[in-house]
Amino acid sequence: MGIPLNVGIVGVGKISEQYLANFPTFPGLRLVAVADLNQERARQVAEEYGVRALTVDELLTDPEVDAVLNLTIPAAHVEISTRALRSGKHVFTEKPLGLTPAEAAPMVELAEQLGLRLGSAPDTVLGTGIQTARQTLDSGIIGEPIAAQVQWTAPGHERWHPAPDFYYQPGGGPLLDMGPYYLSALIHFFGSVTRVTGIATRSSRVRTIETGPRAGAPLPVSIDTHVSALLEHANGVTSTVTVSFEVWKSRASKFEVYGTEGTIAVPDPNMFSDPVEAAIRDQDWERVPDSAGYIDTGRGIGLADIAEAIQENRPHRASGRLALHVLEIMDAILRSSREKAVIKIDSTADRPEIVPLQTTTDKTPTATTAGRGA
Repeated sequence: MGIPLNVGIVGVGKISEQYLANFPTFPGLRLVAVADLNQERARQVAEEYGVRALTVDELLTDPEVDAVLNLTIPAAHVEISTRALRSGKHVFTEKPLGLTPAEAAPMVELAEQLGLRLGSAPDTVLGTGIQTARQTLDSGIIGEPIAAQVQWTAPGHERWHPAPDFYYQPGGGPLLDMGPYYLSALIHFFGSVTRVTGIATRSSRVRTIETGPRAGAPLPVSIDTHVSALLEHANGVTSTVTVSFEVWKSRASKFEVYGTEGTIAVPDPNMFSDPVEAAIRDQDWERVPDSAGYIDTGRGIGLADIAEAIQENRPHRASGRLALHVLEIMDAILRSSREKAVIKIDSTADRPEIVPLQTTTDKTPTATTAGRGA
């Protein structure tokens, strides 16, 4: 396998539009094929982007494909990613890594055994927003970090998504859908989480699809839609996290980090390049100049980072191990709510190496053999 990596996409639904639009900006990646259960949709995308349309089985075993970008629904993430690994492909999958840690952990171990790269969204945390916030935190400008506060809320994805059903089924909900963005950012800031306490609930509100050809159709809900949690990190920092599909409006700050000398207003980790602000003691907020991260990038940079990591023989940042740790945290939050107990987290995840401030075209890919590691 050389660089650039030849990539095949499995799943060309709505989220694929962002990945497809960004491929030309990643010199370490070359799109060669797409596949989808809706073969007509796959043919349309293939024609638009000048690549081959294959069946899922064909793509997973195609000798030209070096890496699989798995954009299927959450329930299929582990099956498709595992099959790709067994076919000798590197894998980058949309979040969450799987539905449960028990189903996802063997996949992470398989990648390590085979010496293949396994990565997972979100890769938004590699943009200038979260990376500059981390650089600001690491600089010591706000002193010793004490705590973080996260609140992401919305009335529900049925208001904008034409097929939102999977958001309200196992593998969806505000925690597994939005939690990975915030939890991944918190791990970039503070490292592993050691224990969690959570409360999860749902309302009796009747939901209907509000856009697209199925507008007006009822939307059954089989998951909790409002989740709050308290996390303890190994370094002693505590994080409070609330994610919800039940809030119509809010004035709460979305993401803040508190230290002994000040506060960092962290940008939305669902975005790549929003600005960072900091306030020292009782001074006014000031914009922090971008100091780390990929500049003006988009979805797919996590897979591009894998290609670069192979070339440089280093760990990639949006790793399977980090995603597994995030998945265990989310699973533990829901368990804590059911069992009314504090849950210990068994897995760990190292803080990924910070991204030096750069564009995605700063490094020109050269042919090399594939590096290893999950």
